[in-house]
Amino acid sequence: MEHQENAPSTVGEGQAAAIPAQSGPSDAPASAPAVTTCYRHADRECYVRCTRCDHLICPDCMRPASVGFHCPDCVKEGVKSQRQARTVFGGRIAGARPTATITLILLNVLAFAGELRDNTLIDRFSEWGRGFMGSDGRGYTWMGAVPPGYHAAGVAHGEWYRLLTSAFLHALPSQGVIGITHILFNMMWLWQLGPVMEAQLGRVRYLALYLVAAVGGSTAAYVLAPDSSAIGASGAIFGLVGGYWVMSRRLRSDPLGGNGLLVMFVIWMVVSAGFDSWQGHLGGLLAGLAVGAGFAFAPRGKARPWVQAGAVVLVSAVLIALVLWETSRIGPI
Repeated sequence: MEHQENAPSTVGEGQAAAIPAQSGPSDAPASAPAVTTCYRHADRECYVRCTRCDHLICPDCMRPASVGFHCPDCVKEGVKSQRQARTVFGGRIAGARPTATITLILLNVLAFAGELRDNTLIDRFSEWGRGFMGSDGRGYTWMGAVPPGYHAAGVAHGEWYRLLTSAFLHALPSQGVIGITHILFNMMWLWQLGPVMEAQLGRVRYLALYLVAAVGGSTAAYVLAPDSSAIGASGAIFGLVGGYWVMSRRLRSDPLGGNGLLVMFVIWMVVSAGFDSWQGHLGGLLAGLAVGAGFAFAPRGKARPWVQAGAVVLVSAVLIALVLWETSRIGPI
């Protein structure tokens, strides 16, 4: 039987036939690009990212940075990590508005308004070293026995709050030579000195100086003239003068214009000796000098707040010791 050979194949040996793939029309539509929106405002489309956290941010959320833009959250975190600016005396820079000084002035004015409405307010909260208070609001001192209708009053009888509250009361127009000028002059000097002191010390140190000086003035009046009664913010104002003088020596500058300020206050202390409590002025000045020196010359570093706080505690301890000593010296009536 004759063998019949197959026809030669056009595909060479070892080669595979290339069959073109036929692709039909796709049933799935082409995917749309993802919509990018601000991470804080979902209704705003944007294409800028924060260079720190890669969040998408809209124009309202963009914060200019050295490279690109930052989002508000990254800006807040960056502020927290930055070292806060402080003054030479370690006080935190509080801003342009003297909030503490304004608050002190408002407290004095409100207390004065309360005095105008009820004049017995002075008797209840003024600085009485030793005496008796009657039901009519009048005080009597150096009496041998408590008459009917009267009760013991004053620092010597445990009413220590008078050492501080008296610094927020002032003479009424009906109370003689000073009248309403008492609060006007004190508030004028407080507004003159307060903002400068507050900006340099910071609010906390400034208030500490003011309050310690106020108690220092009351303590001096109690020790040197225990039978007297005195009111007014003059002791605290003189304390600010003492602290300001020390600060200006430390800074080698005087924002308020030379030593004339201190000379003026010394003259005020001498002139007012005839109708005001020069003891309170002197005590406030000395307390302000002591606390101001602690603030001004505390060494820089982590120990500075502790040294400054220690100065406040030390001066306060001395004042408390003086009050205790004078109370024990007076003894029971």
